[in-house]
Amino acid sequence: MKNKTFWMVATALVLLTAATEKAEVMTREGSTYIVNTTELGKDVLGYQSPTPVKIYIKGDIIQRVEALPNDETPKYFIAAKKKVLPQWEGMKVKKAQTAQIDGRTGATYSSDALIKNVQMGLDYYRKNR
Repeated sequence: MKNKTFWMVATALVLLTAATEKAEVMTREGSTYIVNTTELGKDVLGYQSPTPVKIYIKGDIIQRVEALPNDETPKYFIAAKKKVLPQWEGMKVKKAQTAQIDGRTGATYSSDALIKNVQMGLDYYRKNR
């Protein structure tokens, strides 16, 4: 009986933790907002998988965008993220929402998915900060 109770409690804690993590689309560390698009962009697929990002915003200026784990083909994804993600750094959020970002030839699906994730994250930030 004790073993069964232990597993029920452990399962409940895992489910509660997962639900809490999913709810945290935007967090704040000091004066920096961090938008995580794992849930927002779960249906935004690159060539093989979702391509979530974290967007770091301080004073309405994008500090950096980092790619989160995914199942894209590494060779193409690395090229896409190196080309696409730095283009937002230093940009004001309002300008970034309408910026025409160049993708990576040969990694079009991954580039497009990264761009869409950043746009979704910036929209979320503007509506919820």
